[in-house]
Amino acid sequence: MDTMDDSTPLASQLLNESKRRERLKGRALPEPDRTRFFTISNQKGGVGKTTTTVNVAAALAQAGLNVLVVDIDPQGNASTALGIEHHAEVESIYDVLINDVPLEEVIAPCPDFETLCVAPATIHLAGAEIELVSLVAREQRLRRALDEYAKYREKQGMPRLDYVFIDCPPSLGLLTVNAFVAAREVLIPIQCEYYALEGLSQLLKNIEMIQKHLNGELVVSTILLTMYDGRTNLAAQVAQEVREHFPNEVLEAVIPRSVRISEAPSYQQTVITYDKSSTGALSYMEAAAEIADRGVTA
Repeated sequence: MDTMDDSTPLASQLLNESKRRERLKGRALPEPDRTRFFTISNQKGGVGKTTTTVNVAAALAQAGLNVLVVDIDPQGNASTALGIEHHAEVESIYDVLINDVPLEEVIAPCPDFETLCVAPATIHLAGAEIELVSLVAREQRLRRALDEYAKYREKQGMPRLDYVFIDCPPSLGLLTVNAFVAAREVLIPIQCEYYALEGLSQLLKNIEMIQKHLNGELVVSTILLTMYDGRTNLAAQVAQEVREHFPNEVLEAVIPRSVRISEAPSYQQTVITYDKSSTGALSYMEAAAEIADRGVTA
């Protein structure tokens, strides 16, 4: 029977993955000095924005860190992937933004991770853009709700949140503006495909506008390459181009095209629990570890 040496592509890949797993094995991720607030944003749809939100959050929670995911996309895909009910009768982030319901009243625990909780989105958010227009401090409503929730946790003797991830729609409406005002850091997923940088300059201009007028603390701290197909020259070229444009922001970790990553939400799971041994899960755990390490050195 022939044995497979590490000169074959498959054997080389397996050896590489084995080494990567060994580096992560039993490793404790550092706690940030204070809560880190991320908005995950890209005005281009289909780049893995929600997938990145839920899987990075899950990987950090799996490491024992306290994580909150705020779903402000009316589609509610992040809520679905984390196993959270979000039908029309459920109180959601809509009630927080429009009706001043305290955040603690809508937050639900993720069934798969003890230290991960979610503020779900419902279909009511689809009309929130219009309803927000006439409200006082319309751009600040999410930030104020998060500040009040932090005080609530402290009063209740609950541990401080380590990370807050806000998953927003792929557009610059008032929901996304609320996310930018509430966040301190922006995480931009960029797909390794043609036109990857299309629309990015407009996104950066919008962020600059938010920085100037509404949130001077906001920085683009993290860029994550997604949907990477190592079999194509195009993916390598795109990755190189993005790294040249943003040498300090791009993570070393790269998220591959993966059937397992795509399948997981249909089972109301992240890939971290759906198939922990998959390449996709490994890549998101590496990305989460890198984000955690960067928070310490920043």
